[in-house]
Amino acid sequence: MSTHNQILTNARLVLDNEVVHGSLVLKDGLIDAVERRSITLPGTIDCEGDLLMPGLIELHTDNMEKYFQPRPRVSWPSRSAALAHDAQMAASGITTVFDAVSIGDVDDQGMRQNALHQMVEALAEINRSGMARVDHRLHLRCEVCHPDTLARFQSLADLPELGLVSLMDHSPGQRQFVSLDAYRVYYKGKHGFDDASLDAFIERQQDFSAQYSSAYRQAISQACHARGLALASHDDATVEHVAESLEYGTKVAEFPTTLAAATASHRHGMAVMMGAPNVVRGGSHSGNIAASELVRHGVLDILSSDYYPAALLDAVFQVAAMEGGYDLPRAVACAARHPAEAVGLHDRGRIGEGLRADLIRVREIEGYPLVQRVWCAGKQVH
Repeated sequence: MSTHNQILTNARLVLDNEVVHGSLVLKDGLIDAVERRSITLPGTIDCEGDLLMPGLIELHTDNMEKYFQPRPRVSWPSRSAALAHDAQMAASGITTVFDAVSIGDVDDQGMRQNALHQMVEALAEINRSGMARVDHRLHLRCEVCHPDTLARFQSLADLPELGLVSLMDHSPGQRQFVSLDAYRVYYKGKHGFDDASLDAFIERQQDFSAQYSSAYRQAISQACHARGLALASHDDATVEHVAESLEYGTKVAEFPTTLAAATASHRHGMAVMMGAPNVVRGGSHSGNIAASELVRHGVLDILSSDYYPAALLDAVFQVAAMEGGYDLPRAVACAARHPAEAVGLHDRGRIGEGLRADLIRVREIEGYPLVQRVWCAGKQVH
């Protein structure tokens, strides 16, 4: 049977609202037919009763940075780094990934700024050359309290890979860092500040936020709307933050830090995103709201692997297994259909006729999901 025409049979198909036993016919990279029966023909692929799910869609991961700088002060050749990251995405069942790169990082000497253009160019190279296993898009994380953020954003705003922009302000005293004590502990550990240098750093960051944050939010959001780019908030903590995000036309609420902010975002039609590591580890590493609480209140819409790719599939199954959690189709939607809808990708994220054949075959062993096969646009990539 041609690789352009495949039949996957004897599978449990995870559809929008149910799991059914059946088969999929793939043709020219698309799902040609969804059959609620087994098909016995030469060359069919027997899935042995495993689950067939839509390929996972990752909107926010900085995983690629680890490959560009595997150790402090050690840089890695760009294409090799991008391809190693790509392979890990495929192995994790992620078939579309919005690779997050930061512009205007609070650490001017950090690798994020030094390697920014290398990472962007390497992604474009592996995508356009056909070397990438999965579909890579670009997510610009804009630190709006940095003086150079607007200019750097403008230099990247018209890249064809760009599909998502988030607005962040990690200055001390608000959002993720309401507690200055927590901020001090974090930045002392990360950058090795002494007390005097940290005091000066805090004062500078607060001054930058007061000077640039509001103006840059406005300018970047207007540029995104003019280009049809999806916009995300980041670390909203209060209903006032949510109201501000709504004014900017935000579609995705990334990592709200409180139940109040998450509930308000969900009520007003923003897709609420939480980190899959938050689910897998049983809570936030920084003391914010647990993702499981948002599940129990029915306001979690999207899961993101954030810094640990394998966490995405693990979290889907944990959400489906937790008391008061979602059923499996709804949990899968948090890592496939909902992120696709949030950024306007209407050709994927579900199992349905005419959609891209982005699929993962998953076997459950003692309740743990193991990836058996991955297809991206009908091509087996893992």
